[in-house]
Amino acid sequence: MTDGAPFWIWDPAKNAANRHIHGLSFETAALVFDDPLAVTIEDPYPYEQRWRTVGMVGTVLLMVVHTWPERDVDTGNEVGRVISARKATSRERNAYEEGAC
Repeated sequence: MTDGAPFWIWDPAKNAANRHIHGLSFETAALVFDDPLAVTIEDPYPYEQRWRTVGMVGTVLLMVVHTWPERDVDTGNEVGRVISARKATSRERNAYEEGAC
């Protein structure tokens, strides 16, 4: 039984690469969804529907690219996929502070 919060999954190889490139694991990046002030917008990726969420994890502002959580037919849980994550740029920080990315 879950509290209704989505589960976040990711490709282990992409997680390792992201950790190497950006110094940020997807386990940590998924905490961005706990920020009540996080801002999510659609990402203009042409091959699948993706979203960008900017939010705080501790004292660090992150930008996370992900799929929208959908109900898993086997478990009934909401499941989304983290695709990439990094520290937010100054432009993204300004947009977050204004409430829109």
